[in-house]
Amino acid sequence: MEKQTSTKQSVRIQTSILNGVEKKALLWLAERQPKWTDSDMLTFIGFIGAVVIAVGYILSNYNVHFLWLASLGFIINWYGDSLDGTLARYRKQQRPIYGFYLDHTMDAINETFMFMGAGLSPFMRFDLSCVLLVIYLMLTLNVSMNAHLKGEFRLTYAKLGPTEFRLICIIANAVLVFSKPLRIWTLELPWLTSTLELSALDLVGIVILLALVLIYIVTIWQDARYYARIDPKHKNG
Repeated sequence: MEKQTSTKQSVRIQTSILNGVEKKALLWLAERQPKWTDSDMLTFIGFIGAVVIAVGYILSNYNVHFLWLASLGFIINWYGDSLDGTLARYRKQQRPIYGFYLDHTMDAINETFMFMGAGLSPFMRFDLSCVLLVIYLMLTLNVSMNAHLKGEFRLTYAKLGPTEFRLICIIANAVLVFSKPLRIWTLELPWLTSTLELSALDLVGIVILLALVLIYIVTIWQDARYYARIDPKHKNG
């Protein structure tokens, strides 16, 4: 959801790999939306997509082909979550205060459904999905703070944004459906007094987790230096 990011217009920083193609696609879709469609309806569609993702992952415990349902959910979520803001801007119907609140509220809800659904599938550890969710929400919180303090809304890190994340998940789902050896493959590692079993998707999740942690640390360091310069210590006397 991208209606607006603060009570004032924030500078949108979007440098993802698919940014150029996505902008053209979203504008094309916005121009062709029926008049009765509004941003709130699209936001709700994005939420439905997140629910479909979770249901698809959970049902994959019974049949791996339910991963296609999860992939469909990513497409539905992209459609609603990305198009709601584009439509508001195209029709010049931005609502900065309401949009900022609903934007970040629904993002947190949608992300929770996605990560919890993946953790309840047979392909990713639930504890790993919870840690991934926490780190992702911490990055989201940092984006919100910078939108308020800097007037800067960063949508991408390391050339990757929500759209690239969805595409990676869709590709991973397809690989799991078509490759049975990869689905059943596990890596056993000693952990404290027991053995830790990791699936192929767990390893992908760990790589993503390490990348998110690194991005978060670098971002905090850069932001803290920036705020220290514009808000320096005052000498006593």
